[in-house]
Amino acid sequence: NVFTRFNAIIGVLWVIMLFVAPIQDSLFGFVILANTGIGIIQEWRAKKTLDSLALIGEVRPTVRRDGKPVGISTSEIVLDDVIEIGPGDKAVVDGVCVEADGLEIDESLLTGEADPVVKQPGDQVMSGSFVVAGGGAFRATKVGREAYAAQLAEEASRFTLVQSELRSGISTILKYVTWMMVPTAIGLILSQLLAKDNDLDDSIARTVGGIVPMVPEGLVLLTSVAFAIGVVRLGRKQCLVQELPAIEGLARVDTVCLDKTGTLTEGGMDVTDLRVLDGADERHVRAVLGALGASDPRPNASLQAIIDTYPDDGSAGAWRNTRSLPFSSARKYSGATFDEGDGAAGTWLLGAPDVLLPEDDPALAETGRLNEQGLRVLLLARAARDLDDPEVAEGVEPTALVVLEQRLRPDAADTLRYFADQDVRAKVISGDNAVSVGAVAAKLGLSGATVDARRLPAEREEMAGALDEGTVFGRVTPQQKRDMVAALQSRGHTVAMTGDGVNDVLALKDADIGVAMGSGSEATRAVAQIVLLNNSFATLPSVVAEGRRVIGNITRVATLFLVKTVYSVLLAILVVCSQVE
Repeated sequence: NVFTRFNAIIGVLWVIMLFVAPIQDSLFGFVILANTGIGIIQEWRAKKTLDSLALIGEVRPTVRRDGKPVGISTSEIVLDDVIEIGPGDKAVVDGVCVEADGLEIDESLLTGEADPVVKQPGDQVMSGSFVVAGGGAFRATKVGREAYAAQLAEEASRFTLVQSELRSGISTILKYVTWMMVPTAIGLILSQLLAKDNDLDDSIARTVGGIVPMVPEGLVLLTSVAFAIGVVRLGRKQCLVQELPAIEGLARVDTVCLDKTGTLTEGGMDVTDLRVLDGADERHVRAVLGALGASDPRPNASLQAIIDTYPDDGSAGAWRNTRSLPFSSARKYSGATFDEGDGAAGTWLLGAPDVLLPEDDPALAETGRLNEQGLRVLLLARAARDLDDPEVAEGVEPTALVVLEQRLRPDAADTLRYFADQDVRAKVISGDNAVSVGAVAAKLGLSGATVDARRLPAEREEMAGALDEGTVFGRVTPQQKRDMVAALQSRGHTVAMTGDGVNDVLALKDADIGVAMGSGSEATRAVAQIVLLNNSFATLPSVVAEGRRVIGNITRVATLFLVKTVYSVLLAILVVCSQVE
């Protein structure tokens, strides 16, 4: 904002005028303060907003000190501290699991993989991950800047400027103006000293007064004001612009890379179908699902979707839950035993069909077809054994298949359609499995090949060719996301990258425009030029429209200022020539 070509030119002329002329002749220099202040104030406001988001999301982990659990700030954690974690807790440092009671951790912000990972003692726990089920403790092995998430953030913290064609064009004009100003200034001052016989101070003041109009001050200031107005307008739509030229940058992109998790999908799941098996009573099945949901105090995403769809409304009668078995990714099912009111006890299981059913069961074939469409399938079955029996899953009576899908953002399809209408290509790149990502993309109307990124070539030119052919990419690592952005840029594309996880940080930083979700990790919000505070993907068309409005306005008035510059140069040359004669 301070060290620019414009500020250098006007600043030098301003300082000269302060020494040789009255202060009122130096008022043109205040355009430096206005132009610089607009950029600084906007970036300060953006930083203040991000700091408030970080404060709201500040985590106080529970650490064992002197055998007692104590809540402390993240900065107070030291090596070998034992940190207790439970459902909803965030790992703020790297460590090794020392205790695990059904511990399952969501690493989607690090890897993009939507499914939780089961942790056992000895397994690595990475900073930036969340506990979704169970509990446990881990010993800190890397803290502060050594932690995985902090290292990614530090690698992305190098300062870069948003490429702005408007500002680059103005800078080019100023460069040529500078070259014209030097000989013109020499000619003017010599003509004043020799022909007019003025004193030195008066000659310098007249010379500066003659060459200042050559600088398109109004165009530079108008550009900053137009950007600032655009930022304010977008701020009312819960869109935070951290760098003024980012508005223009997004309006010029021709390729947008989208992360699936958090951008195209929300965190939860939805029940799309209930397929009753073997003539079971659907009303009874719904009642059982409602009772199962009510029996688990800490439901995972799948069970929460079932609870939302089939709430426990008492239709199961006087059923009373006598024992519950929470879901575990290790055994892949949950269960509960109910006293059904007439003295009979019923044990029900809900889990993966391939675990609860024999290999030749026809329901497995149906499950496979649904899985190929990117859907998740759970089996509801009645068990003949007690819930605490290790073989409770053997010989169950299948009752229904519950079909679930990842919850799509309601605005995602319309936004993708908008980009397609604007000739902007969309590429979905995700750490999740390719089948799941492809299914989500298909539902949103994206056509094109689905590619497993593990098969992508490492060489940049070959990767660029594969990216031109494919649309959806799964199993993409954080480094691959970065390489994919670079490969697209090598083909001359202007690339925007959206994301919310730590795994997106490097790609966000290298993209021409980085867009982060307000609910995403602190690192992504810090490196992105645009932050969607309302987490609404539908805000992006507004940013594009605002950018094009700014570009159009500046382009229309630029001719006026450039004509003034040309006439100022010609007039100065004529003055020099006339004085010489």
